[in-house]
Amino acid sequence: MRPIDVRDPEIAQRLWQMQRAAYRIEADLIGFEAIPPLHESLEQLIAAPLTWLGAVEDGELVGAIAYVVESGTCDINRLFVDPRFVRRGWGRRLTESVLEHPVVTVSTGTANTPARELYRSLGFVDVATREIAPGTTVTIAERRAAPQGAADASGRPSARSSLRGRAGPRW
Repeated sequence: MRPIDVRDPEIAQRLWQMQRAAYRIEADLIGFEAIPPLHESLEQLIAAPLTWLGAVEDGELVGAIAYVVESGTCDINRLFVDPRFVRRGWGRRLTESVLEHPVVTVSTGTANTPARELYRSLGFVDVATREIAPGTTVTIAERRAAPQGAADASGRPSARSSLRGRAGPRW
């Protein structure tokens, strides 16, 4: 994973196209059209105060993660992979790239089973569910780094639930 500069017009255009394609799939999956990144303009994507990391395969940007860090908590604002490159581990590797933070939070559509399974497999635990529209909820998950040397029974760092320091869901 490498830092990417969303102010570069070519990179911004590629991110915007990937984001729209990926969130279109999520919207169809969860039955909810109002996912903010799906309707974000190119200018809004560029202006968002986020740190971006990108995944590159054979010289092509194939996925990205954007996040903010506040008070030691990394909040994943968005994670997407070009639909042509899914099921190759890019979402996992992008998420793993921010796990050095003491606390990492993320929210996703509750009905987005693939995303929720990915986060669970990386040690995230569900800490809240919020209704964003009638019949549509998002689940907020959190992963806390284990104290040095500690791990749960699976060998993954243990996780505890807390919303303290959370920047808030993007939905």
